[in-house]
Amino acid sequence: MPSPSAIIVSAEEDKQRFGKRPKNLEIDKLFRAVIKLEGSDLHLKVGRPPHIRIAGTLRPLNRGPIDDEEMVRLIFPMFDERNRRIFDEDGGADFAYAVEVDHKPWRFRVNVLQQLGHVGLVARCVKNQIPTFENLFLPPILEELCKFDQGMILFAGVTGSGKSTSIAAMLDWINRAKPVHILTLEDPIEFTFTEDKAIINQREIGMDVKDFMTGMKHAVREDPDVILVGEMRDRETFETALQAAETGHLVFGTIHASTAPSTIGRILDLFPADMHKAIRSAMVFNMKAIIAQKLLRSIKPGVPRAPTNEIMIFNPTVRKLLLEEMDEKLSDAIRLCKEEGMQDFTMSLKSLVERDMIDRETAFEVAPSPEALKMALKGIELREQGIL
Repeated sequence: MPSPSAIIVSAEEDKQRFGKRPKNLEIDKLFRAVIKLEGSDLHLKVGRPPHIRIAGTLRPLNRGPIDDEEMVRLIFPMFDERNRRIFDEDGGADFAYAVEVDHKPWRFRVNVLQQLGHVGLVARCVKNQIPTFENLFLPPILEELCKFDQGMILFAGVTGSGKSTSIAAMLDWINRAKPVHILTLEDPIEFTFTEDKAIINQREIGMDVKDFMTGMKHAVREDPDVILVGEMRDRETFETALQAAETGHLVFGTIHASTAPSTIGRILDLFPADMHKAIRSAMVFNMKAIIAQKLLRSIKPGVPRAPTNEIMIFNPTVRKLLLEEMDEKLSDAIRLCKEEGMQDFTMSLKSLVERDMIDRETAFEVAPSPEALKMALKGIELREQGIL
């Protein structure tokens, strides 16, 4: 069997071939299988059959393993010239891809990677219709957060935790409620919005604009009311987004962090220590909320996965703790301020179990404190410590 390097020809030689993506590619059959099986993700790895994630569980298709030659034949016709160049230079590429099923396009967020000298792929199916808060079983407080005119709202979580879907639901609520200009900077674009009351411009990094920083510099001249900055990957992106919030825009973004309180540390890690005090002050004045999210296997019929959310709203208590660098008490503040719409993961998991969205076993697997969840499910209120 020839090696991958022998199979893969240069980007320049394939320039004409990949200048425009042809239709009805061989890999489309696998994408259609994901749709037919109501899966969320497609995994392709050399030496294994294709796997589809269904209701949170990876399941193999009933066929043989993929070899190097088939992998290249499946994946490389998907590349346009730009993404082929990125793949050659970086060893991986992200892009959006669409497949038509029953005369309707279905979008996938695709990552092509190299590992141990082999090419592989992971693709996430992005639903055509942007779901509502009710469809996603999200807490009602998210609708209230959409009513802010300026400030920053962050979604925290790992890859695959549904952050992009939840933000899309929030942006679409604004689209249906307000005559504003919504500008998104995404890498790649996942959901495409249908304009209602809002004007919406969606810019894809690499295709429409060089990078997030350049896109944000352009944004201030494009008269947006609401900005989605995609992922807060570095200091420059966060700093520019924070400046946009300071100047009267409502800014949404995502960040990799496990909980709402730990997001503060994750943000500060982007900056040198001598800037931390200034960044804390800027967050106090501009941050409206941080929502951490995880997706869990659901037991509700017709609902494959349900979100559990930790919500920290920047009320006077949270702002005071942040300014005084008492981050370790933020979790206590969340529990004490539940009447304002805040909740920690224990409260969220308790609600999901009581509503028959998830089973107890799943709840205890992900609970930050299984003992606290056990007591909460028994109806025992934990006595809170004073934080001021």
